[in-house]
Amino acid sequence: MNATPLSSTDRTRLGRVNERGLTDRSNLYEMLDGGLVCHLGVVVDGSPRVIPTGYGRDGDTLYIHGSTGARSLIAGQSQEVCVTVTHLDGLVLARSLFHHSMNYRSAIIFGVPRLVTDPDEKLAGLRAVTEQLAPGQWDVARLPTRKELAGTAVLALSLEEASVKIRTGPPSDEDEDYALDIWAGVVPVRQVFDAPVSDPRLRPGIPVPSHVTDRPTPARAAK
Repeated sequence: MNATPLSSTDRTRLGRVNERGLTDRSNLYEMLDGGLVCHLGVVVDGSPRVIPTGYGRDGDTLYIHGSTGARSLIAGQSQEVCVTVTHLDGLVLARSLFHHSMNYRSAIIFGVPRLVTDPDEKLAGLRAVTEQLAPGQWDVARLPTRKELAGTAVLALSLEEASVKIRTGPPSDEDEDYALDIWAGVVPVRQVFDAPVSDPRLRPGIPVPSHVTDRPTPARAAK
């Protein structure tokens, strides 16, 4: 594991409440490994776009995949992009509207992605994306065919320039507002997986595999 602290650049340096920033690279890994969807910010034909998509991490590289015809992936190969991952852990209800907030964990990565052309790395990147969404699925599902691989683009983004920010705890009200008869506190938010629903066309006698039924609920940050 890379023990190098997170980079400090003009783009990753926090301007407000900088005490919420984390600089340990392990915090970035934990944030990314616990998520399911990232948002890819890219400029396409002069217009900004933010695309939600699956992703996967392998070491200090983030992999994103999609169709070779996807304009966001085509544009992303030649310009700076911004990728974000956010976990919502709670709604913070304060005594004043001004101090309402959210408890969250977020990561932002900047850089210029590269198109993965090496066949072995491409498969490794696709495996990382698959295992991020459904751990254990890569080893049981049919592997991509040559035609499917040809129609799939994989981008690799270095985690060299990244920042992590969190908020935890109760509301931060003005001192005089603590005397108000208004409830204040945190409404916790968590993500859970319901029981799997089998494909209607599934052949009889095929059970739900244990790596699907035994998947744990994603961890939530401390209150």
